[in-house]
Amino acid sequence: MVNAQSALKRILILQIFIALLLTFNEISARAEIAVQSSEKRQKNDWMEENLLSAKKNPAFSFIYDGKNSSELLPAWSRTEKRRSLDNHRVEHTITWTDSATKLSVKCVGVDYNDFPVVEWTVYFSNNGSKSTPILENIQALDTTLKRSKGPEFLLNGNQGDYCVAQSFEPFQVKLTPSVATNFSPFAYSGKSCDGPAGWPYYNLQTADGGIMLAIGWPAQWASSFTRDAGDGLRIKAGQQLTHLVLKPGEEIRTPLIAMFFWKGTDVVRAQNLWRHWYMAHVIPHVNGQPAPTISQIQVSGPQDTNTIPDFVKQVIKPDLCWRDAVTGGQTWYPSSEGPFQGGNNWLNTGTWDIDPQKFPNGFKPLSDWLHAHDMKFILWFEPERVGDTNHSFLAKHPEWLLPATGSTVGAILNEGNPEAFHWLTNHIEGIIKANGLDWYREDMNGDGPLPTWRNNDAPDRQGITENFYVQGHLAYWDALIAMNPGLRIDSCASGGRRDDLETMRRAVPLLRSDFQFPSQGANMVDGNQCHTYGLSAWLPYQGSGCYLNDPYAFRSFYLASFGMAGEFQVPAWKQAYQENKRVAPIVLNGDFYPLTSYSLAGDVWMAWQFDWAEKGQGVVQAFRRGQNNETEQTYRLSGLNPKAQYKVTNLDVDGSTQMSGKKLMEEGLKIELKNKSQAAVFLYEKVK
Repeated sequence: MVNAQSALKRILILQIFIALLLTFNEISARAEIAVQSSEKRQKNDWMEENLLSAKKNPAFSFIYDGKNSSELLPAWSRTEKRRSLDNHRVEHTITWTDSATKLSVKCVGVDYNDFPVVEWTVYFSNNGSKSTPILENIQALDTTLKRSKGPEFLLNGNQGDYCVAQSFEPFQVKLTPSVATNFSPFAYSGKSCDGPAGWPYYNLQTADGGIMLAIGWPAQWASSFTRDAGDGLRIKAGQQLTHLVLKPGEEIRTPLIAMFFWKGTDVVRAQNLWRHWYMAHVIPHVNGQPAPTISQIQVSGPQDTNTIPDFVKQVIKPDLCWRDAVTGGQTWYPSSEGPFQGGNNWLNTGTWDIDPQKFPNGFKPLSDWLHAHDMKFILWFEPERVGDTNHSFLAKHPEWLLPATGSTVGAILNEGNPEAFHWLTNHIEGIIKANGLDWYREDMNGDGPLPTWRNNDAPDRQGITENFYVQGHLAYWDALIAMNPGLRIDSCASGGRRDDLETMRRAVPLLRSDFQFPSQGANMVDGNQCHTYGLSAWLPYQGSGCYLNDPYAFRSFYLASFGMAGEFQVPAWKQAYQENKRVAPIVLNGDFYPLTSYSLAGDVWMAWQFDWAEKGQGVVQAFRRGQNNETEQTYRLSGLNPKAQYKVTNLDVDGSTQMSGKKLMEEGLKIELKNKSQAAVFLYEKVK
């Protein structure tokens, strides 16, 4: 009996050892995307020196009454508070006060202990009884980095969205001495991600690592990277224009700044660490769950309770039914009259009530039916732009409106006006509850509100309208979420032109760009492949829709949010929705590995891999472009366990094959596409 017990004990010990060894192998295989202790130390050291230190000026700056903050802050009184937000975040609030004018400057920083990330926002408040002197050139980020001898600073970033194939195109800039590299959205815009230089996320690379930077400001920001003659690099970012006095009781804020520190030379690893942080701390959560992957269709009204069952029977049960501004030639709000031509012209916004003639019972019958059948409902709004002031309730409150300019396509509802803010919040809240909305979709069309904001500013109040507007805009979304637990928000601004960090904390982009229609040119499909390639480094959650029914086209749109539109064809739509249903969770939760270079050329292959290590699942998507003459390519995969076996399934071939992680990573996955303009999708799963 003793011998049997001893043998059993040895077997149990051996099993535990094997389990630990397998676990170690798993961890080792994924070591390239694990946070390193040196990265956390680097973040801690930087934060201590540049935000928490009382002996050094903080990593922001401003000019007050003609004097630089570096001269002023050391002489002002300083207080510091610290509190724990949760298991992973500690908030530090540091306040400086000018005893003469009662201006207070409050920096609210958040330190993450599970990622090498620090973020902060700065607030300026007038606590005195008189207006302050001029406060100007406020930089939410103003810091100088030093590099050791070696390679130059390399700045990795993307273009913003401007409804072209080049939207979200990655770039790399070598920062040369005494030259400033500047970025901001289009000069007429006010939308945070608008234009070639309008992407507010960067990965600054040095010889032994780098820093990722993000600007959270759903309006007009500006950033600059300036090398000095030596080894220093000065980085500045903030609201583009500030030159203002603060009246008694007023408060403004800076854009949110986030810094993510990483070590090594692998930029892809760094971007995947960012994706992990994003899924943990940025993407909106409801009941502890991030925004889900969704399949979507467009609907028109209550009559869809008759047509949706046919779609479910023939294609798939959609997760989300989407009522846009115009469906079937009709808007859901009164818009038959207005300054923009044509009956039911969706540009005639501002009458934010459901048209009683078209929908006498509103959308509640439809949303009730959808909920009973385990589907959700989203409704389109564009509350900031008031295209029909003559026929809207808002005509009675001209003080709430910022007059139209040539680019705004209507007046702008001033969300910085407290009365307008409260009216809008309560009015839209009533529509949400009365109609059973699960998602609130917000759009912002026209060239942008920036000229209207600035036209409203006095010479000594430049930037104040925009600042109050941004605070009201974010507070409006926060109020809708607070009053409707479970509500999710879709952010759209003529496509993906408002995807900054503050916005992405509250919303996801179900439509990443308006560049999705066949009429937009022959490179529209290839351009969307490039959108996925460029945007996946920064935003795990993105969505779009396909209007073409061939697999090469609709496979170019597989994302966390996906839909088909245009000419209805049962086989094509069924294939597309079913395939995306399998791909989408991996695209959202996995690590992104480019397998080819970025290219818009028509004579190349483009391919990438998403690997969801926690589930042992992944997907490889490959595209042979229309002018390419090569029928085969082999791609070495990343992130796998070399000692594990994987079941590999080609969605165009029955059955599956089994390959080792070692072979997939060292020898690669061979893909054959016999035809031009052909796409392949491979799913793999670790064999248990």
